[in-house]
Amino acid sequence: MKFDNEFKEAISHLPDKEKDKLILRLLKKDLNLANRLHFELVSTITVEERRDKMKKRIIAEAKNMGERFYSVGYLNMEIRSLSGEISEHVQITKDKIGEASLNLLLLLEVLKYNNNNIILGRPAKVRKLCIAIIARVFKILILINKMHEDYLLEFEENLRDLGLLIGENSHLMKFAIQHGLDVNWLIQGEIPDDIIEIHKDLKERGYLSTRVIQF
Repeated sequence: MKFDNEFKEAISHLPDKEKDKLILRLLKKDLNLANRLHFELVSTITVEERRDKMKKRIIAEAKNMGERFYSVGYLNMEIRSLSGEISEHVQITKDKIGEASLNLLLLLEVLKYNNNNIILGRPAKVRKLCIAIIARVFKILILINKMHEDYLLEFEENLRDLGLLIGENSHLMKFAIQHGLDVNWLIQGEIPDDIIEIHKDLKERGYLSTRVIQF
């Protein structure tokens, strides 16, 4: 919603106490904004410290996913839940580096402990999870590609390890090929300059979706 200048002017002339009341009332209805303002105005924790805390949580939870594995469908739900926590971290801190590194770490750690569980699953059962993973890989590559090229060096090792894990998983490789992901981009650390256009074209043609593609 856009606010016209007249409305903005009227707001600016409200008494300070009235403004404070309105702000607090609005923040109660927008917890994400409230958390971001709390982080920016009050918190003594740095972005890097919050990122490190999130890293530790991802590593611990991914290990738990492997140890208490129940089903591929449940694993997919747990991945989405952790991904949501990463998104919340990014909304609060505006941590663009963390957005890429934490999502990359999530996939890497999940596959480290669950690759065999996915391999043993029937194709129809693992399809949704595999496509979701491939779609997340594209998201990560796009995020990294938007950064200065020097940052790629920080991601190369984890990208390579993720690519190797995908290469070991016959189901993931099948869906990677079907949905236009070249695993060599990860292993060799060479993200195409036009990765955004590649991703857009695939989406427009119906790929990277858990819906059955009709030819």
